[in-house]
Amino acid sequence: MQETPDADDDLLELLDEPEHGEGEHRHSDRPWRILIVDDDGDVHKATELAMQGLTVEGQPLVFLHASSAAQARQLLASEDDLAVVLLDVVMESEDAGLQLVRHIRDELRLNAVRIVLRTGQPGYAPEIETVQAYDINDYKTKSELTRTRLYTVLTAAVRSYRQICALEANRRGLEMIVESSTSLSRMRGLSRFAEGVVTQLCALLGILPEGLVCAQMGGEHGQEVRIVAAAGQYSGLIDRPLAQVKIAAVRERLERCLREQQNLYDDGTCLYFGMGQGRAMAALVDVGRELDELDQQLLRAFCSNIAVGFENVVLYSQLLDQAYNDPLLRLPNRNRFVELLDKNLKDPAGVTLALIDIDDFSDINDAFGHHFGDQVLQAVVHRMAEMLGLNTAMARVGADTFGVLGEHAKVCPESVQAVFAEPFMVAGERLQLSATTGLVRLGESKAIGSELLLDAQIALKRAKQQQRGSSQYFSAAMGSDARERFKLLKGLRTGFEESQLFVVYQPQVQLETGRIIGAEALLRWRTVDGRFVPPDQFIPLAEQSGLIIPIGEFVMRTACNQLNKLRSLGYDDFRMAVNVSMAQFRHPGFIDMLARSLQDCGVHGQNIELEITESMAMEDADLVLRVLADIKQLGFSVAIDDFGTGFSSLSQLRQLQVDRLKIDRAFVQEAQSSTAGSTIAQMVVNLGRGLGLTVIAEGIETEEQRQYLIGLGCHEGQGWLFAKPMPAEELEAWMKR
Repeated sequence: MQETPDADDDLLELLDEPEHGEGEHRHSDRPWRILIVDDDGDVHKATELAMQGLTVEGQPLVFLHASSAAQARQLLASEDDLAVVLLDVVMESEDAGLQLVRHIRDELRLNAVRIVLRTGQPGYAPEIETVQAYDINDYKTKSELTRTRLYTVLTAAVRSYRQICALEANRRGLEMIVESSTSLSRMRGLSRFAEGVVTQLCALLGILPEGLVCAQMGGEHGQEVRIVAAAGQYSGLIDRPLAQVKIAAVRERLERCLREQQNLYDDGTCLYFGMGQGRAMAALVDVGRELDELDQQLLRAFCSNIAVGFENVVLYSQLLDQAYNDPLLRLPNRNRFVELLDKNLKDPAGVTLALIDIDDFSDINDAFGHHFGDQVLQAVVHRMAEMLGLNTAMARVGADTFGVLGEHAKVCPESVQAVFAEPFMVAGERLQLSATTGLVRLGESKAIGSELLLDAQIALKRAKQQQRGSSQYFSAAMGSDARERFKLLKGLRTGFEESQLFVVYQPQVQLETGRIIGAEALLRWRTVDGRFVPPDQFIPLAEQSGLIIPIGEFVMRTACNQLNKLRSLGYDDFRMAVNVSMAQFRHPGFIDMLARSLQDCGVHGQNIELEITESMAMEDADLVLRVLADIKQLGFSVAIDDFGTGFSSLSQLRQLQVDRLKIDRAFVQEAQSSTAGSTIAQMVVNLGRGLGLTVIAEGIETEEQRQYLIGLGCHEGQGWLFAKPMPAEELEAWMKR
């Protein structure tokens, strides 16, 4: 190595002078690492001696040494933070250096490291062709590399390396932000996003991602400020309260930034990210230098843009929280509870699931208001947590229904009853509550997840049918029955859509003369395989599911169309009887449906009779009276079906203003053989005649029954003695005969 001339020494001092003050860009004492690859040992010594004591960008230089390309490959396998490689072209082979370049770029993919080729044989490898063919950054002969020129080459290479690393860090930060925006459903979506912001921010400022803390300020629920992302010495504080940060200066600056809602640049840099609704983020960065106005403008724009991303992450996190947690009671909701069930199925022995339903909770809301009802639920949750223990998992799976999961001894009918044994004090009111419970022992069930909830719901429904405030364990028999009903309901929906349901008609006659006076429209269901499903099986399901509304309209329209056809055949006084259910009465569009059916089919209400059951008439008397008044306005007559099976009073019967009483078939069949049956049949006839009502009996199968009913004074009848239920075409042919 040649001695550096005085002019070179002056240039060296100029190059080594910091551009913006001593230590401006120095953020770490970690040196720049330079790899020398040369088979000449003197070159190694001369290079290191020439650069002794010099710094680049405020950081010292450290040299690593390899005497061959093969040795360099071994060293590169464990070193991934090299800034510059000073590489001899000719070593153990004529192209060993050039092949090492290919290895670094193509195989190791170290694109940031700067490669400077040095050759002691000028002209061996032509510079232009070599630069074009290989990804190198400089090409020098060893003789021209004086101390100053070598320093100049290294400084330029290190600065280029630093810029590339900064750009790469910036790219990684952007990638993390993009990745976070597309995968916010992950549990640590907010932390990942904040981590990406950390990387990008440090790249913008040209510093390493260290000494930075992000904190989130709670919103509407007044949550405490927490650390959501940290780097360097603060990395152990992630997801902990800001108050636990021991370094007072760091804690106070973050608190001040959030309090004043602005960026702080004195005594360090603290950035504010406002998101509205009381939510905010703050980031403390140890820049190590004073930021000028241009830097501050850049950071303000950065914070403004990033705040939108932070807000989206927070909002999405809130959506996730609402998707899995109940906001009022701060309990898991049904979705999360299903996950807990699946988790406990890994070891189900000794674990019981319970569904606890507060009895008549809707009455509490109606009487005291929903705010009071919310307080009641909170009081119930508080007591359940106290009495059932912390190891018992609880969730809100319905408006007033809780799912509880725990040991058999804790989750049992006795413990649930104990929860509700004493009155609750809510807003100064003393309130006695009860709850009905359905339970499932996980070890005895083959169901999973939501199927377990269904089993518990089946047991809960069975308990409600028995007695409010009781408990019922699930059994396999219950499950089979419920699933058969569900299967039947599913088939009924399909059958209705595919026109498997149809209407048949059973004639009604005057008992003394046998004259035809009308017919009752009856619904039938024949499946694809030709099997008939009994009405007493599918009609209750249709009523419970609400399917009775469209089915009821179908029956009404079909009966009206048939009535219209019979009138065209000359049967002007024919009466069509149609059954209606309480579900139809409760539907707000019921009266409009009746009116449309009359108008569309061209028939009069006077020719149609609606049949309601006695129990239905007594279930909600006020509603039934209102609807019956509207029905009468349309001209319909009304009959009470199955009369004698309910408990209606004489005064209620007068208020209903019905036209006809229908004796249940059971009393008709028992009338001749049973004193009780005879008494009830006689009572119905006497009551009807006393009120001026027509009495009709159904289920008449023998002439003896007909004669007996005539003797009682019964007016009309229907049954197999006269005709079976038949399709429309058979009805028309039968009437002609």
